[in-house]
Amino acid sequence: MAGRIEDYALIGDMQTAALVCRDGTVDWLCLPRFDSHAIFAGLLGTGEHGFWRLGPAYAPGAEPPTAARRTYRGDSLILESEWDTPRGTVRVTDFMPPRDGAPQVIRIVEGVSGRVPMRSELRMRFSYGRVVPWVHKHEGRTVAVAGPDSVWFDTEAETYGKALTTYADFTVSPGERIAFTISWEPSHKEPPALPEPEQSLEATEDFWRDWVEHCTYHGPYREAVVRSLITLKALTYAPTGGIVAAPTTSLPEDIGGVRNWDYRYTWLRDAAITLSSLLRTGYREEARAWREWLLRAVAGDPENLQIMYGIAGERELGEAELDWLPGYENSTPVRVGNGAAHQLQLDVYGEVTEALHLAHMTGLSRNDYASLLQLKLIRYLEDHWQEPDEGIWEVRGPRRHFVHSKVMAWVAVDRTIKLIESGDADGPLERWKQLRDDIHRDVCEKGYDKERNTFTQSYGSQELDASLLLIPQMGFLPPDDKRVIGTIEAIQRELSTSDGFILRYPTEGGSEGVDGLPGDEGAFLACSFWMADDLAMIGRVDEARRLFEKLLALRNDLGLLAEEWDPRLQRQVGNFPQAFSHVPLIDTALRLTASGAYGG
Repeated sequence: MAGRIEDYALIGDMQTAALVCRDGTVDWLCLPRFDSHAIFAGLLGTGEHGFWRLGPAYAPGAEPPTAARRTYRGDSLILESEWDTPRGTVRVTDFMPPRDGAPQVIRIVEGVSGRVPMRSELRMRFSYGRVVPWVHKHEGRTVAVAGPDSVWFDTEAETYGKALTTYADFTVSPGERIAFTISWEPSHKEPPALPEPEQSLEATEDFWRDWVEHCTYHGPYREAVVRSLITLKALTYAPTGGIVAAPTTSLPEDIGGVRNWDYRYTWLRDAAITLSSLLRTGYREEARAWREWLLRAVAGDPENLQIMYGIAGERELGEAELDWLPGYENSTPVRVGNGAAHQLQLDVYGEVTEALHLAHMTGLSRNDYASLLQLKLIRYLEDHWQEPDEGIWEVRGPRRHFVHSKVMAWVAVDRTIKLIESGDADGPLERWKQLRDDIHRDVCEKGYDKERNTFTQSYGSQELDASLLLIPQMGFLPPDDKRVIGTIEAIQRELSTSDGFILRYPTEGGSEGVDGLPGDEGAFLACSFWMADDLAMIGRVDEARRLFEKLLALRNDLGLLAEEWDPRLQRQVGNFPQAFSHVPLIDTALRLTASGAYGG
């Protein structure tokens, strides 16, 4: 049975990632890419759908013991888990080396004290748990083959097969180290090179140490910021610079419900705000790589800008349901692909333009096509900004005139005007200044409720929306504007949970609500960070700090956040770990540090 979402640790190689539970079970791994088929899909099903457990031996029928302690080794993505047993203490080190050849998961067992009986249980199931591979020996190595895929299993421990599972039973003494490695290779190719676990461990630690040294943030929240930056780096697909929203699919926003989506793709919005955080903490190379990815993905067709693409820029992300998987805690359907890829979301033009603007302002080397793309995006918006769209939250109900979408259209025009005024691009400056004024006037007239002193989710609606918190952050109105303060206070009143976190918008609890879906969802963590930002901007810095530190307390023991927090179940929900939660964590830490709003 899968653990709670917050029970998992992330390891990865900047091309794919695995989730490791507290009991030493890898329940999720897609090979060779984030968006490939899973070979371990127990997270979304049962043990029959694939897993790899490595930990102390336990009695038949009993639950596997959970680690007494676990941590990442320093500022790295190397996981260390320790078990205290009646016979002694043992440590398992899990990591994925930054790729130079075949993708690998390496697990090193080390005796700490006593003599501890151990067991490795490896059950590979390809194609999201549907295909049982042919497992056999090849020149002394164990290999599992099915169709185009082969996974090679290497260890010094003696192994045996039973019930379509590969086992190893062994005992470790103090100082003794035994390594286990799986490596993926296309099945038609020669076997991958024999792994070198100890050398790979040293190289992986060196990689992360060197990468973290580039971080320019040294404030009071450095531990949380660095862990979030490492997580964002882990979600970057190194060959192209694309950034996945999360390494998982179908972890539910509503346990037992249908709000289950595939996040293993590059949302322009998520990637753009990730780029902003990386730039502001010293990571220019990642920002440059993302900008190059963007230019390739959009290519010469900005009029047909998608809200998301594959990690190499693929456009077709057709959505399908895997009906053989029962889902995480019976949350169905399990989806792969994402049908929202072709939605109209006008706010994306603003996020992309803002990211390009920030890259320009921070001195990222000039790219003439990036400036040309920005101009093309504005020409498209000039003709389409008055249309209704699906909005930032990808509602599957009817299109509306979402206020946030209009605000971000204003941002796109505003930042492009600044580009032209800087002399780095040519465009119809006066015409676009008029366009900027027209959009601003339209939002203030049609998206603002004078009686309640708040902006609303969409033109003519009564609902609120947490995306309205971005109005002052984007510079649409100053923080001290009474309409901004009124909106912040209205969202606090109407979209706060009992523990003070912020919902995206009202859901109707069982009936189809504003988003066209049944059921509820948890507090969206990004929105809660936005609230902390806004409170700081309007001078309520102590309140902002208290909310921020409550949000930090929601992280799991390794500093990781999912998409949402369920205040009823008091647990994390949604895909995990989530870039759209870690990015605003960084942003809020930077803002509070600049304002001096931190304790101690």
